[in-house]
Amino acid sequence: MVTAVLTGASSPLGSRVAALLATEDITVLKLDESLPPASSSDTTEWPEIADVVVDVGTSDYDRRAERRESASEFIMSSLAAADRFGADQIVFVSSALVYGAAPNNPKPLTEDAVLRPDVEFVFARQLASAEELVDEWRRARAGRVTTVLRPALSLAEGDSSRLAAALVSGLGHRIAQVDPPSQFLHLDDLAAAVALAVRRRLDGVFNVAPDGWVPGERVRALSGERPRFPMPERLSEVVASLRWRFQRGPLPPGLASYAREPWIVSNGRLRDAGWAPTVTNEQAYVEATEAPWWTMVSPKRRQELTLGAVALGATLATVVAVVFGGRWLRRRRARVG
Repeated sequence: MVTAVLTGASSPLGSRVAALLATEDITVLKLDESLPPASSSDTTEWPEIADVVVDVGTSDYDRRAERRESASEFIMSSLAAADRFGADQIVFVSSALVYGAAPNNPKPLTEDAVLRPDVEFVFARQLASAEELVDEWRRARAGRVTTVLRPALSLAEGDSSRLAAALVSGLGHRIAQVDPPSQFLHLDDLAAAVALAVRRRLDGVFNVAPDGWVPGERVRALSGERPRFPMPERLSEVVASLRWRFQRGPLPPGLASYAREPWIVSNGRLRDAGWAPTVTNEQAYVEATEAPWWTMVSPKRRQELTLGAVALGATLATVVAVVFGGRWLRRRRARVG
């Protein structure tokens, strides 16, 4: 019987992982946050030995931001838990964000690519540092196994993180410029990859993504983006930053590059290990995003609505002109009289 310690168990991903592991007769010790120290007065009955620590809490952007914790700090608690329970495997869910977004990125990126997270996006740099700490833990003792999963942008209906929602809102919306291709991974498929890593004791780094990617113009079409007034790139950055600050989206500072340049990844290594995606990029995107009403209108109906709006606008303009024109004439006559 395998015993797994799961951090971030209450998150959308954590709950999915716990359910999958339970179906495979794996005992799961659920942790929402860090493990209390051995000297703690906590009365929870912790097992003396565990086989694997599964960390899905470090990459939980929303929770880390809420508690004002860094990903680098949180991974240390998972490593401490592995030492306390004598676990010889760690499964760490990182993110493909660690590759960075750049115009010269290969399409797709493989696990051997150099990590170049955007220097302005602190969270991505923290995840890269967390990966280094996991590797140091592995090399500290012979026989240890570490699995690092680097998922593409992960989504699910009603369960997408604030970070994922912000990034989705920024994709496919550039003015008069080519949008980069994108990938959208369903949380169910990511959970299946985590369960596979535990079951087969996968060792190494594995990208997690659906097959292929969605071209930028297709993302734009799926998003149903409203027309926008063009503005200079620098001014657009300032506006986006202010909108995020006041909770009106779309992108937090430092994340903009990930909506402008490609960072798509290959899933070949994980597929060779026995994993296969069940949800396509487009299916994951459509499920996790609410389609604007105008994208559901047929082209003919859309044209009719446009003509109707134009006619209504012209009518209102005429009424306003008549009302205000009449008032102006009456005032002028009153003055003359």
